[in-house]
Formats: sequence, C-alpha cells, structure tokens
Amino acid sequence: MTLPSTYTRAVFTSPGSPLTLETVPLSLPAKNEILIKVQACGVCFSDQMAQHNIMGGGFPIVPGHEIIGHVAAVGDDVKGWSVGDRIGGAWHGGHDGTCHACKKGLFQMCDHRRVNGETKDGGYAEYCKIRQEAAVKVPSHVDAAKYSPILCAGTSVFNAMRRMNVPPGSTVAIQGLGGLGHLAIQYANKFGYRVVALSRNDKKESLARGLGAHEYIDGSKWDGDYGAALQQLGGASLIVTTAPDSGVMDTLLKGLGLLGKLLILSVPGDIVVNTATMLTYGLSIHHWPAGHALDAEEAIQFTEIEDINCMIEKFPLQKANDAFAAMANGTVRFRSVITME
Repeated sequence: MTLPSTYTRAVFTSPGSPLTLETVPLSLPAKNEILIKVQACGVCFSDQMAQHNIMGGGFPIVPGHEIIGHVAAVGDDVKGWSVGDRIGGAWHGGHDGTCHACKKGLFQMCDHRRVNGETKDGGYAEYCKIRQEAAVKVPSHVDAAKYSPILCAGTSVFNAMRRMNVPPGSTVAIQGLGGLGHLAIQYANKFGYRVVALSRNDKKESLARGLGAHEYIDGSKWDGDYGAALQQLGGASLIVTTAPDSGVMDTLLKGLGLLGKLLILSVPGDIVVNTATMLTYGLSIHHWPAGHALDAEEAIQFTEIEDINCMIEKFPLQKANDAFAAMANGTVRFRSVITME
C-alpha cells in the first residue's frame, strides 16, 4: 500500500473548541503500533470528554474510538497483522499487561490504560495509529459505517448485559431509545428476554416494537413513575439505563423485582436511591466499562449473526463538526458516523 506524505484530520485545539481540519505529515507506526487507513469512525457522546480534556489527553487531540479501516503499515514487533487486513480500534486503546486488572483479563480497566481518541489520537482522520494489543479483528465484508458504532455503543451494551447473568425469559427494561437504547432493545430481544421499552412519551412506541420490544411504557401516562408501571408487569430482573437522567434512577430501582439489577450505561452523575428498597429486596446497581478487543470482536460477531441493525447517519470528514453537533444535540438518528470514502 502506497502511503501519502500528508493526511487530513479533525482535531480539538483547546478546551471547548470546535473541531479544526488540518493537514499534517504522515509518520510510520512505532514499535507495537499499527497504522490504519480509516474508512469510518463513529461519533460517541464520550467524544465530548476529549473536547474538554476530561481524561487529560491534552491538545491538540483527534477524537474518535469507533474506528474501522485497513492496515496501512505495521511497526516493529507487530504480530498477526498484515497490510490490507480489516481492523478496528475501540475505546480500549492499550494496556500494560502487568497490573492486577490485566492479570484478570480486564484489560480495559488497566492501571495504565490508553483510550483511543481521549488519551491518544483517534479516528476522526484519514489515518490513525493503534496499539497491537488493542486491535480489533473486523470481518472484511461488513459495512464499515454501520459497524463502526458497534466498537463502542454496541460493545458497551452487549458486553454489559451479558455480564449481568440474567437468564433468558426474564423481563428486561431499556430506558432511553437513542444511540445505545435502540441497540439495547435489539440485543435484549436476541438474548431471549421479555423486553420492555421505557420512554417519556408515545412517539417512539412503533419504533421500539419494531426493534423487538414486547412492551412499551409511556412515562407521560404514569407521571414519570416507571417503577409503578414496571411493577404492573411483575417487575424487571434487569433495567438498563442508556439516557443520562439522574432524576429517574430511584423510580427505576423501584421497578425491579426480587434480586433485580439496575445497569447504568449512561453517565448521569450523582444519583440518589433508596437504600432501604435495595436492602429489602436484594437489589443491586451495576456498571460495566465497555470492553477490550475480544469483547468488541464478539459483539461484532453477535451483531452480524443476529442481524442487529445499527441506524446511522453518515457525514464526510469535512463535515465532522456537523456530525459532532448532531450527536451532542441529540438530533441524529441514531449514531453519527464520519466516513472517509
């Protein structure tokens, strides 16, 4: 593969700034690095953390951690990858392999973890570099734009839900019908759950049922008391929150059945819950931090086998700010994806 001398990327240059397009020299990958010719990169809510330097990556920073492309070059000591291979880069951007988390196989929780698009440059670019231990194998035949969000949004939902060990046939409720929520409904259905969609009004009922929801709760008909509505259905074994609304967490908790689990996949900040309710019924609150490379590969496999439909809107790199704004404003249906070709 012939490499250009320069490439175009979109960067944040200062806290809160919009993205700036710039053309910079292209360098070869260092030891243990892989250079990717990017085909598509999804736009995630977490990319706003790069914009505000929440994780300390500094500026300038290229955001993006839902990357799919082809191997353009490999650095020294890279094994198992060749030029032309289909490859992906997700939230997990690297680990040391020696800390306690790594010894337990929880590489995305590494004490010295790297995060693509947050602590190292990501995929809003024609080319980017990833570390080989974080590289994701992506089938050559899948659509890069439709599958790039699976590297974060899909993996976050798929991996967290399966880690909850809830048996098939259980009632599982999904709060929020956005980028994560529309995937969560589909995964929950394919996991064999009785799926209940929770939303603020009736506008998304037909969509939710089309995605696989068996029941739909319109919060406006219950004065926002999702807990009472869920108890009318017998209570949920698992409630998955995908919208960052701290005010609904306590009522969601009340919608759980015995030994039920509240899985928070959004980042609502501080929440207030009734611990007496938790104690009385053996309830628990959980989170799960996305996944590592193998988790992403398994999410992609499941998504393809079960024909999960990730709904996207595509934007060229030159309109990266439009893609970012559509995500931040909640107007995209349902994931913004920046494409290079």
